[in-house]
Amino acid sequence: MDSYLHRGQRKKLIDQLRAENRFDSKVLDVMANIPRHVFLESSFHAFAYKDEAFRIGCEQTISQPSTVAWQTTELELLPRQHVLEIGTGSGYQAAVLSLLGGRVFTVERHKPLYRKAKLTLKKLKLDRIRCYLRDGSKGLPEMAPYDRILATAGAAAVPPQLREQLKIGGIMIIPVGPAGEEQIMLKVRRVSETKWTEEELGGCRFVPFLAGVEK
Repeated sequence: MDSYLHRGQRKKLIDQLRAENRFDSKVLDVMANIPRHVFLESSFHAFAYKDEAFRIGCEQTISQPSTVAWQTTELELLPRQHVLEIGTGSGYQAAVLSLLGGRVFTVERHKPLYRKAKLTLKKLKLDRIRCYLRDGSKGLPEMAPYDRILATAGAAAVPPQLREQLKIGGIMIIPVGPAGEEQIMLKVRRVSETKWTEEELGGCRFVPFLAGVEK
């Protein structure tokens, strides 16, 4: 599953990310041990350790590694914290969160991706991650509140349901902006029952945040 060639390519990628000096070392340590190619179709295996996003079906993508490292670093996840991921996709980001010690609840709206991600995570013995086929714009209220929320799709605005499902003191990382245009990565902190702060982290491009479930 994880060949000598893949391990070498992965080390080169992680070394490149470390050289940027902007990502948490613990995040990169975890990414260094996750076989990204397993989350992709075999035709992409030769390119899996390039810092690029790739199509995974259902008009969705696996984020480029530098974006995964960036979002995860800004999430400031601590062991045993409950984290909600909106947009399971391939399952790669959920794997990173889980191996950092998070108790991961991940939501996907596309049934084929949901099924495939569950199988991939199980093969990697990461089956403690709890996967749900749901409308991500509504979050996962029955398991709320969450210490951390991470969205891997661009929303026109921060969904109110996600704000409410964040614990006081919690952090949400979410791309916000018009579909088809550059978005802004936001770091949202809940500071009280009625107050949230927002910090702009920089520009980004993600697939659009869509409501509903596609079966």
